[in-house]
Amino acid sequence: MKKIKASTVNKCVLVVFLLLNLNQCIQSQERFQASWESLKNYETPGWFKDAKFGIFIHWGVYAVPGYIYEWYPRHMYREGSPEFKHHVATYGTQDKFGYKDFIPMFTANKFDPDAWVKLFKKAGAKYVVPVAEHHDGFAMYNTALSKWNAVEMGPKRDIIGELAKAARKEGLIFGLSSHRIEHWWFMGEGTKFKSDVNDPKYADFYGPAKVHDPFDTAKAKTRSIMTPEFMNDWLMRCVELTEKYHPQLFWFDWWIEQPELTAYRKSFASYYYNKGLEWNKGVVLNYKNDKAFPEGTAVFDMERGKLSGIHALPWQTDDAIGNKSWGYAAGNTFKTAQYIITNLVDIVSKNGNLLLNIGPRSDGTFTNEETQALLGTGNWLAINGEAIYGTRPWKLYGEGPTESASGQFVDQQKPFTAQDIRFTAKGAVLYAITLGVPKTATTIKLLSANSNNVAIARIELMGSNEKVIWSQTADHLIVQPAKKYPSEQAVVYKITFKTNG
Repeated sequence: MKKIKASTVNKCVLVVFLLLNLNQCIQSQERFQASWESLKNYETPGWFKDAKFGIFIHWGVYAVPGYIYEWYPRHMYREGSPEFKHHVATYGTQDKFGYKDFIPMFTANKFDPDAWVKLFKKAGAKYVVPVAEHHDGFAMYNTALSKWNAVEMGPKRDIIGELAKAARKEGLIFGLSSHRIEHWWFMGEGTKFKSDVNDPKYADFYGPAKVHDPFDTAKAKTRSIMTPEFMNDWLMRCVELTEKYHPQLFWFDWWIEQPELTAYRKSFASYYYNKGLEWNKGVVLNYKNDKAFPEGTAVFDMERGKLSGIHALPWQTDDAIGNKSWGYAAGNTFKTAQYIITNLVDIVSKNGNLLLNIGPRSDGTFTNEETQALLGTGNWLAINGEAIYGTRPWKLYGEGPTESASGQFVDQQKPFTAQDIRFTAKGAVLYAITLGVPKTATTIKLLSANSNNVAIARIELMGSNEKVIWSQTADHLIVQPAKKYPSEQAVVYKITFKTNG
């Protein structure tokens, strides 16, 4: 009789357990069933609506080569690409040195989860979302569904588990992301020539490795259709992550929108929302593009983009401090605290959250540019956070001469100025935020005597005891410049209105 490996038995037992848990969770709750009609009963939890600012973390084996961007594992197998040429010149041919050979070099020897989370807290973040598995197929957590993980290889540490513990110790909400579904085609270019992707010994890592261009819409009719086996594996990995780490936010990349995955998406959403009920904690499921989830069944996320106006439902922007790469890459350039703060304000004024990404080096350290951008953002929020956390949109998001970027993959090319005003509200208090430091009087048309139904009683400069000199005319609210401003990037005026009687 052929001897069965203990690891295989353990994996089978886990899969059965996860399937039973998934089915029981879906069936035991009447509120959420695996249908869009049922999932429309979902409501975004208060913690997410109040938090406004979170940290995303792209960290994995791809940080070892750290070349161009985090899609190195795909493009190093794409003949003729800069990554392909760099790889051959630096490490040798792909049949002799493949992506798998970077894993032992991914030591994470300076990774300190407590120090990381303390930095995030200083930055003013309220939630943390590390990537549990990126497109490359290397799991950063303790999984029984694949030996290719950070506990058995590379760092030999449960990166996700350690970050979850550190985040909760500091009072931050813990979430995670899965990019597993894109692995269906991510390593496919390596099948076209002599490379280790074709070696059967590594099929459980590189596979399925389908030849497919996800961005070639002209070939949509001939795209590679995922098998039930792969989709079941995706679902089980999502359930395993949920069971082990209890994330209150689960973020998915765009390719989950494939039509063959529809039933699996609904199953996971109903299971996950029912888990939230079981935990008595509000949970958030993030998706991109309207093909993945109908509006109102999950929380919409925009990559490197923004909405043009106030959205009725809470939403999120995921953006990176790095301009060229989400993961660590030598030569990357970075956004400043000024950019981050003013765009955070713009997003919050429109009922959104900002999930800001950092890309640690392979040893677990951050670049100085990222660290300083985070600390600068935190310094501003320490003074002005009242105008961000726990706020809701006002009747209008703002005014000013600078057009806000709108849509996905559109950075704010033209910087905001002190003449650009954004509004947030908390109860009866209105916050008017200038997206720069005024050198002359600030004029706000939307708060003129004619346009505002309620007269202003008092205006305070957040973080300062200096008396604010202002006047309300028929056409404008005019606020005179302060002698000294408490913040260097943006200024917050706290406005209280007169009450009747």
